[in-house]
Amino acid sequence: MEAHDPLSAVAAERAGFKGLWASGLSISSGLGYRDANEASWSELADVVERMAYAARIPILVDGDSGFGNFNNARRVADRLRKRGASGICIEDKAFPKIDSFIGDHHPLADIKEFCGRLKAVKDTVPDPDFVLVARIEALITDHGQDEALARANAYAEAGADAILIHSRKSDPTEVLVFARSWQNRLPIVIVPTNFRTPIADYRAAGISTVIWANYNLRAAIAAMCDICNRIIREEGTAGIEPDVAPPVEFLN
Repeated sequence: MEAHDPLSAVAAERAGFKGLWASGLSISSGLGYRDANEASWSELADVVERMAYAARIPILVDGDSGFGNFNNARRVADRLRKRGASGICIEDKAFPKIDSFIGDHHPLADIKEFCGRLKAVKDTVPDPDFVLVARIEALITDHGQDEALARANAYAEAGADAILIHSRKSDPTEVLVFARSWQNRLPIVIVPTNFRTPIADYRAAGISTVIWANYNLRAAIAAMCDICNRIIREEGTAGIEPDVAPPVEFLN
């Protein structure tokens, strides 16, 4: 489950999720930035550290494209591990990144250069309990299944522990086609924000991990806007008390 601060991390943990996704989009939004690497990697690490202190379940950090070249990627990963993260996900795009659902022109990183980023992370953080996920954007950019599979094979050789395959489609067909072709060479991670597919279908396809990437943030925005508007309209808080958490809910 996505988390972007200690409160959302604790909420996800209490609900029973087995891991947290420290979303770059959500953390950036919470800091007042766009999802375009406007937040620095040190700011990201600060938030992750507070999340790790508040919750006890593993945190996979959205490392965008690694914040630059191989040297930046390895430094980010090392800092995140020291701050309590359990892994990092790096996507095969240039820096600064462009959100996958904005615009149509998303240049992909050169395969060899991106493999260098992955190898640098593995060399710098050899801890087997620190997971490196390689995120493939070939389907996002309409490069097709062959390109996605070629990249997955290269990233596996470079040391990735899992492959995240992403899609802009409104159904999971191309993700499931990739999963069948990949045949679980490494675990597959997906982010089904646009899909309305039962989890059982992902299990049947051998998908390892599903990330609910931005729902805590979106829920918080909707709730805060609603409460602010109601207090203005009703000129008081008596009517909203049944709809908000008690003050001590997250203080223990």
